[in-house]
Amino acid sequence: MKKNILVTGAFGQIGSELIAALEKRSGKSLVVAFDKRLDPNFKGISVIGDITDKELLRNIVIEHNIGTVYHLVSLLSAVGENNPELAWKVNMDGLRNILDLAREYDLKVFWPSSIAAFGKTTPRENTPQRTVLEPGTMYGVTKVAGELLCQYYFNKFGVDVRSVRYPGVISWKTLPGGGTTDYAVDIFWKAIETGEYVCFLKKDTALPMMYIDDAIRATLEIMDADPKKIAIRTSYNLAAVSFTPATLADAIRKAGVPLKIKYLPDFRQSIADSWPKSIDDKSARKDWKWKHQFDLDKMVKEMLRGVREMRAK
Repeated sequence: MKKNILVTGAFGQIGSELIAALEKRSGKSLVVAFDKRLDPNFKGISVIGDITDKELLRNIVIEHNIGTVYHLVSLLSAVGENNPELAWKVNMDGLRNILDLAREYDLKVFWPSSIAAFGKTTPRENTPQRTVLEPGTMYGVTKVAGELLCQYYFNKFGVDVRSVRYPGVISWKTLPGGGTTDYAVDIFWKAIETGEYVCFLKKDTALPMMYIDDAIRATLEIMDADPKKIAIRTSYNLAAVSFTPATLADAIRKAGVPLKIKYLPDFRQSIADSWPKSIDDKSARKDWKWKHQFDLDKMVKEMLRGVREMRAK
């Protein structure tokens, strides 16, 4: 009997588009969406619940014959700094629950880490795969701890858990969710709606970014890869493009959208200053043939098209 797929955090930025990709590949009857609240527009199989409720998750695994889990539930960087206790509980207890069930029921697991795992002591240019991990946020702390926990469950129990360190992910189908890189989503909406944007980062703050289509494809590709090719069981560096707020604003203007931008850095500036400016992801490119498809101009074109489409509805 074919095993089903569970996606936790299913209605977040990445989850909502991953669900669609998985349904297209496997069929709606084989994909189960799990989140703390229901998306009224979602027509597939869904379960509402708390990721820290292990017995609920166990019941879902059994009832829906789950074989693969894409575990995306997470409190992001800015939100996590406002409530670090909750960030630890959701991010760590949720992951441990999934890994325990994976061990018990022989589940294959995807779990995303992040550039938030790095810190001020990490080399910021072309950040290497194996380097110093001393994050300055609770979100980052949970990502480092999560990476080590995933590796432990693989080495100790043979759990097939795979991970990538997402850069900032940019998409138009979901609104910003509390991350430090969210300016790169919000700026498109403001450019179309008002032609003005107030950025919470400095104009020259370079960060690694990725268009959502590349992020989804990377997620599926690492899960499709031969397990013998997965040499890293903490988390793979993943990269596409790096840019500053000023560079992005120029690219939007170049695409024909007038935009005035002001810079009023807030507490998220110190978070961004602790993250890499660019990422070395040659391990992912070597081991499972990762290759991004969206450069800055192509991403800007797709974002403007998508935002206009959403506003027309």
